[in-house]
Amino acid sequence: MHPLIAPVLAQLSGVILGKDRQIRLALACLLARGHLLIEDLPGVGKTTLAHVLARTLGLDFRRIQFTSDLLPADILGVSVYDRDSARFVFHPGPVFTRMILADEINRATPKTQSALLEAMEEQQVTVEGETRALPLPFFVIATQNPTHQVGTFPLPESQLDRFLMRIELGYPDARAERALLRGQDRRVLANSLVPALSLQELTALQHAAASVFASDALLDYIQSLLAYTRRAPRYAHGLSPRAALALLHAAQAWALIEGRDSVLPEDVQAVLPAVAGHRLHGSGEFSGETAAAQVNHLIEATAIP
Repeated sequence: MHPLIAPVLAQLSGVILGKDRQIRLALACLLARGHLLIEDLPGVGKTTLAHVLARTLGLDFRRIQFTSDLLPADILGVSVYDRDSARFVFHPGPVFTRMILADEINRATPKTQSALLEAMEEQQVTVEGETRALPLPFFVIATQNPTHQVGTFPLPESQLDRFLMRIELGYPDARAERALLRGQDRRVLANSLVPALSLQELTALQHAAASVFASDALLDYIQSLLAYTRRAPRYAHGLSPRAALALLHAAQAWALIEGRDSVLPEDVQAVLPAVAGHRLHGSGEFSGETAAAQVNHLIEATAIP
């Protein structure tokens, strides 16, 4: 394992118990300069994971609670007339930070959800005709409740595609849950954490992840995965070129976490469910198939070169 990453994972695992794989995926997502969507039932630790990631990585952090009456200006900011200077003064919204938690993002209307699109794609926002840059690195971690719950609005595909990964935490196993019941309150524990990385070290790790070597054979494998989703009738539509880049970058970050300087097919397979699960939809008789089943079939049907 990479020496800078080992203490990060240790600190994260000390608070989020029994979820080592999900923690590694979340960290790989951020090292790949991507945004993370956490979908699960309320109360399984989605918000806590976001808090702990921000604390451990030493990033400025703000939380926005998404509700049905939230407006785009509540996220981006608004200009207010200042009587003393006789001009409008822009008051930045909570999006102007390095890490933002969009809590229960699918409880807001599509218009409010779309306020994050430019920020996630361009690391900038345009308010009242003026474009303003966001601090770098900039991450969005969004949580959403299952879409069958009352008061939710489904995220449109264009919004989902901006998230490099989607993960689920699920219930803890009995051993982790017992440790949770007997241990310190997770919020108190999270607030007591100190950064395990400096901003310079985090930036260096991002550059290192982007430099992890991917051979032509590895790229052939990624393209084979893409081609299968585009021609197989079980998928409503295939994976896009943006999904291909997301898969490559996530696999590079996963290899870096494992302490290697080149990407293996196993790295691609490790991140594929989180990268492709929210981008693939079943067609016809497979329309009710779960994302996990769709990805598992894709892995089984595509040979490694």
